[in-house]
Amino acid sequence: MSSIRKQSIIAVLMLAVAAAVAVTLYIKRPPAQIAQPEFRPVSVDVAVAVKQSIRVEVQAQGTVTPLRETALMAEVSGRIIDVAENFLVGNFVAEGDVLLRIDPRDYQTELLRAQSTVESAESNLAQERGRAEVALREWKKLPANSQRSDEARDLYLRKPQLELAEAQLLSALADLNTARDRLERTIIKAPYSAVIRNKHSELGQFVTAGTPLADVFSVEQAEIRLPIPQSRLGYLALPGIQGGDQGAEIDLYTDVAGAVTHWPATLHRTEGVFDERSRVLYAVARVDDPYALENPGREPLRLGTFVNANISGREFDDIVVLPRYVLRAGNLLWVIDEQNTLRNRQVTVLRTGGDRIFVSDGLDTGDRVSLTALDPSMNGSTVQINSSIPSDQLGEGAPALSDEAADSNQVSLSAGPAAGTAAAQ
Repeated sequence: MSSIRKQSIIAVLMLAVAAAVAVTLYIKRPPAQIAQPEFRPVSVDVAVAVKQSIRVEVQAQGTVTPLRETALMAEVSGRIIDVAENFLVGNFVAEGDVLLRIDPRDYQTELLRAQSTVESAESNLAQERGRAEVALREWKKLPANSQRSDEARDLYLRKPQLELAEAQLLSALADLNTARDRLERTIIKAPYSAVIRNKHSELGQFVTAGTPLADVFSVEQAEIRLPIPQSRLGYLALPGIQGGDQGAEIDLYTDVAGAVTHWPATLHRTEGVFDERSRVLYAVARVDDPYALENPGREPLRLGTFVNANISGREFDDIVVLPRYVLRAGNLLWVIDEQNTLRNRQVTVLRTGGDRIFVSDGLDTGDRVSLTALDPSMNGSTVQINSSIPSDQLGEGAPALSDEAADSNQVSLSAGPAAGTAAAQ
């Protein structure tokens, strides 16, 4: 019992000491001081709205295809006895270059026979003409009452025989032309300046009429089919359905490992029918001298290259160009009023692409738009202007092109330098 009593006494003493300390601290507490809250306005960068005239630029992608591609086939039978040194896949051939020769001996023989037949027909015709002249003299010597009928006169004057001889000569001449053509067809020539895509024949091979010899494609011009969605057609001045209009300029380019190469092209035509599955209209761009044969210093645009295309379109007036990141859901922008207060402003934008937006309605010249990303709860807050720049000078420091802008049906609009700036941190 004594130990329990000692523990109880110690516990009571400890509680008494703790209570005494607490009372002492409460009595000696310092008086409370009420501090006024310090308000620090948010620092923002702003762009001053400047209306501009900008030109629409529709982006698309496509594959380079030849304007003309021909499958060369044999028109006569025979053995290939000669091939050109440049008759190789990928080699260039000029218009009229001889590619192959088929054994011509049988066709030379046919030509000699046809020439002999023509000479024989000419001799026969000359004889008939002579007989007709003799018959005409004799006919004139006959008494007038002996001339019975026109049919008898024609037969006496050998007109049927003369017409037969003339017909035989025409037939012989036709056979001669055919023999010459068949002999000419033993020589296979390039129909135009081209590159050999495939070859299906070789020296010593026997071919018949219709046998494939080679596939060639033209290097004078190339084409690219570019898909344009129906919603983006209003941005472009498309060629008329009858053609003949001056097509829009197109900048073709590739970006391979950071190396960007450009080629000039023109919008030649549209295919005139929407694709039923994708609901796009294909515009056809045309490139002159794609293999740079006339411009040796230019990079060749090879068949099958996948290219991006910037198609120059219509011009729009009274457009404010801003960085794309300032646009919030619901087409809302932060606009700063004369009292430096944040206000939500709903605007109308053209379809955007890349790193910029193009405001067509909702902003007036001189309106200040925040370039700093802010929380939606700050509507009505007072801000401090850190820096200000006209919207038409937002060219340097533009953010990099987003992956979305690389979509084949993306639309961007150009008004000089690329717009955009980094937001203040």
